[in-house]
Amino acid sequence: MKIPIIKQFTTFIENNDEDYLIETIEVLENLTEVPSLKEEELDVIGELISNMYGALEVHKEIKKGSSKREALNGFMKRVLGSIDKKR
Repeated sequence: MKIPIIKQFTTFIENNDEDYLIETIEVLENLTEVPSLKEEELDVIGELISNMYGALEVHKEIKKGSSKREALNGFMKRVLGSIDKKR
């Protein structure tokens, strides 16, 4: 996951609507079912999907009253914390 991409998606949600991201995620998830996709292509699609889900989580925190910065930092701390727990 990359903060600049999550931040960009979050801005997109603020300027438009989160439904656009939800529908895009559905399209990308459907695209992963194409049998001829290469591993690298699947990795890129997966990274985009992860960043979009991250942006949706950040947006939820912003709607609860957090600043964008606080929401982004909190989200990344949770992600990094869950990675550390898996090790």
